[in-house]
Amino acid sequence: MKVNNKINGFRRNMMRKLTKNIGNDKGKLNSTNLDSIKRILINRPNSRLGNQLLATPLLQELQRVFPNAHVDLFVRSRIAPIIFQNYTNVDKIITLPSKPFNEIFKYLGVWFSLLKQKYDLVINIDSGSSSGRLSTALSKAEYKLFCDSTEQFPTVFSDYFHMAKRPVYCLRNYIGQTELSTPLLPSLSILLKDDERLKGHEIIKCLTKNDKKTIGIYTFATGNKCLSTEWWTETYEKICRKFQDEYNIIEVLPIENVSQIDFKAPSYYSRDIREMAGVMDNLTAFVTADCGIMHLASATNTPIVSLFSITSPTIYRPYNNGSVVLETKNINNTDEVIDELTKIVEKNTINKM
Repeated sequence: MKVNNKINGFRRNMMRKLTKNIGNDKGKLNSTNLDSIKRILINRPNSRLGNQLLATPLLQELQRVFPNAHVDLFVRSRIAPIIFQNYTNVDKIITLPSKPFNEIFKYLGVWFSLLKQKYDLVINIDSGSSSGRLSTALSKAEYKLFCDSTEQFPTVFSDYFHMAKRPVYCLRNYIGQTELSTPLLPSLSILLKDDERLKGHEIIKCLTKNDKKTIGIYTFATGNKCLSTEWWTETYEKICRKFQDEYNIIEVLPIENVSQIDFKAPSYYSRDIREMAGVMDNLTAFVTADCGIMHLASATNTPIVSLFSITSPTIYRPYNNGSVVLETKNINNTDEVIDELTKIVEKNTINKM
């Protein structure tokens, strides 16, 4: 482990211990005062693609509950403007530098500028985030929501611990909208436009040179989440034998431009997040380990066979369009992946371009 990683790990652990008891929910909203909320701040100072996308259900919920409110985002991600560009309720994106020790004055300047702002409602998405708790506690607002757990939440909502759903449940509880008539929870969404979907269709057609539907795979993941080349090679060969007569099989490549199947499949590479989402939106199904690209695919209309080996599906699983989770530590062979992929393909009657 690099020295910088050790320092960052120590810093994160120390900050969590120092901030875990900072802040309590402030105020209470209900049907009589919802219209008073005009400016909202969401605190999610994290740089990961997946964690940014997991905030999109809350943004959709805020649009439903506060249709006339403007939302600012406090993040640590340069890609946030790209992810949220089609969310009309997002006003400003306040961005911390990704490496605070290298840009300490800019880092402090962003914090000071944030604390000068005044909001009606401030929401901390992740109760375990030290920076999120601190920014929520220090922000000027009449109403504050820290999304801390309460004893009854897990018993009332079986999926409460999901990272995307939890802040929506907390908000609904905070404003007194927990009745059964409340709409279903929003899914992740990058809000693709028609021209972005069309471009994705054209890219796939150019890559495959035919009009068959397409199954995508993503063989990379960081650290221990990345499955072996042997596992992926076996899985890819079985996917080919089962589906290649009726479907194209393509590999979506990571920014590192590596392949666990040694580039045996036609491959698609891009550094454009929205273009990648447009391509994945045109897939019949997508097979991937738990990673940021899994969440990007989940933010489109495509069902996913998601492979979990380290992280918890309870917290991070895709939950849209019939997506399924397989915990790879429990898979004795790769046939289960083929079985689940077959079920998805058979159920997928959506006529994608």
